[in-house]
Amino acid sequence: MTARTYGQFCGLARALEIIGERWSLLVIRDLVLGPKRFDELQQGLPKIPMSILSTRLNELERHGVVQRRVLSQLDAGVVYELTEYGNDLDQIVLQLGLWGARSLGDPTADDLFTLDSAVLSLYTTFQPDAARGVHCAFEMHYGGEMVIHAVIEDGALTAGEGPHPDPDLVIEPRGPVMLKLLNGEMDAASALTSGAVAVKGDPDKLELFTRMFHIPSAPTKTEGLVTH
Repeated sequence: MTARTYGQFCGLARALEIIGERWSLLVIRDLVLGPKRFDELQQGLPKIPMSILSTRLNELERHGVVQRRVLSQLDAGVVYELTEYGNDLDQIVLQLGLWGARSLGDPTADDLFTLDSAVLSLYTTFQPDAARGVHCAFEMHYGGEMVIHAVIEDGALTAGEGPHPDPDLVIEPRGPVMLKLLNGEMDAASALTSGAVAVKGDPDKLELFTRMFHIPSAPTKTEGLVTH
């Protein structure tokens, strides 16, 4: 099959030729946190047809963005992972995710929020300058068995799946309220008073959390337009 091109000698055009096909960036997003099997990628992208996922992986592999690795004999099977070239996309993916988060509304009943999405949302919204000098651990419960944690050490973030052994604060949002906390639509005090968020630990640390994890306000429709 002949590759589609924009016919332009331009780095952005070339980037879009490599990763601009439908689902490609979401496949890369799900590999940013580490290698995954084919079925694990399917679970995180339940609406992608198997044939399309296979095609996208082959295309990304052909462009040197993704590679396959055979697991040890005990694990058996193959995983897909980002190459060194592919890993250069991590900050681009996070910045694009933050840009898109500025326009997020309430999720619909069909919208999937995965563990990977939850962990990446922490890296996406993290504000290192607001975390200078902070040494703190948070644990977030998103209903059911979805639990993630975040450890801040003087402006550096480490986040992952599962509980933390000794969190300073456990955050349990009641419904889709975390977006409102992160974009400033609701402050920490109001979230606690209204019962929109339950916490275990020092409640003052919820306000600290909202300073360190933040989504900038979305611009108005006229903001940024050139006027004459």
